[in-house]
Amino acid sequence: MAATEALPSGRRVRSRPDSAILPHVLTARVAVALFGLGAAGVVALAITLAPSPIVVNLPLVAHTAGLLAGYAVTGMILMMARAPLLEHNIGADRMSRWHGLLGPWVIVLIVVHGVAAVLAWAEAQRLSIGTSTDQVLMMPGLVAASASTALFLAIGAASARAARRRLRYETWHAIHLLTYLAIALAFAHELAGPDLAGHPVVQIVWSLLYTLSFAILVRYRLIAPVLQAARHRLRVVAVVEEGPGVVSIVVSGRALKELAAKPGQFFRWRFLTGGSWYMAHPFSLSAPPTDHHLRLTVKAVGDGTRLIHEMTPGTIVLAEGPYGAMTERRRTRSGVLLIAGGVGITPMRTLFETMSRGGGPLTLLYRASTRDDILFRDELEEIAGRRGAELVYWTGRSSDPRSAVTSANLLSRVPDLAQRDVYLCAGPALSKATTIALLAAGLPKRHLHSEEFSF
Repeated sequence: MAATEALPSGRRVRSRPDSAILPHVLTARVAVALFGLGAAGVVALAITLAPSPIVVNLPLVAHTAGLLAGYAVTGMILMMARAPLLEHNIGADRMSRWHGLLGPWVIVLIVVHGVAAVLAWAEAQRLSIGTSTDQVLMMPGLVAASASTALFLAIGAASARAARRRLRYETWHAIHLLTYLAIALAFAHELAGPDLAGHPVVQIVWSLLYTLSFAILVRYRLIAPVLQAARHRLRVVAVVEEGPGVVSIVVSGRALKELAAKPGQFFRWRFLTGGSWYMAHPFSLSAPPTDHHLRLTVKAVGDGTRLIHEMTPGTIVLAEGPYGAMTERRRTRSGVLLIAGGVGITPMRTLFETMSRGGGPLTLLYRASTRDDILFRDELEEIAGRRGAELVYWTGRSSDPRSAVTSANLLSRVPDLAQRDVYLCAGPALSKATTIALLAAGLPKRHLHSEEFSF
């Protein structure tokens, strides 16, 4: 657990983790600045290598778009590599959003690169567009690069919001994995194509950039889970019904304290049974971890989670993590408000039990449609009584003005929320509505801590 110094209410309190392996210096702004600096360097490289670097022409557009697309792909790989430095300091949800935002730009740059290259060749050789296209496709690596472009376009189409609503998560995920094939098909063209050909030093540096990105990906998405599984030997020992469509799964293992999991964090769980062995799901811990047991709580919302509900004791479990930045490490104020919506109570319950008081009030505000939907009622009330913390159940339909998530309704329940750190975990719609209401109630945005995952 993190330790804090008790200070008078209203004063700030800095919280540091017990095992501060990495300094909290890599913030989202720093990461964005570093990525932007790299992009600027790529543009400068494209201008330097272009045949006519002073003139903005089709060859320069083709060079710049192609190199920027290749560079951006390495950024997308790192965002999904699950490296602890990024996961713990920036947050997996934020990097997932960045990944989703960057993807369409990569596709646009690839298309611009291809079109500009064909037009530039047609202009230079005084050929028709059809003939120019045929000749360009005969250049080194162009057939594979064209297949890569087709794959990127298909993945982009499947990732569009309208398409995602029609696809099962498992189908979308399988399609998304084709990104790695698309990257591999394009790589030969990147090295042998006119952008980098004849520049061995640049080719080596470019290759090292890709090698490093994939090495980090393999290290943390393939090797780490295997080593972790061999070391901790996780198995399901109990499946407990918590409410309608919600179960808790208790997992046992060896030396689990070595995982250094913090309240508020999550693992990506893979249950090696039946039709769920190939699917990894992000679920938060719903109880503080011990040296022998971990507990997660799952709501049945799709085919994959329904299979998890049918899990039996003895099932082998692979757990990647811990991940997530929504821990006490982000706290800067003495007072804390935890807001949970539905099954979003899972990380909030662990923080409610373990977060130090820090000399200020600690409140858990639990939003649910009805009292029957409240999970862990006995546990939460026991924790509140033992710790002298405040527990507020907020039930009712959002269509009812008295129970809708508004700034006025929030302030009526927690009048001093603007003076606290606020931790929020809820579904996308409730999370958005609550964020708007909190900011309208006067909470500075930097004191709002949340992680949101949605397909």
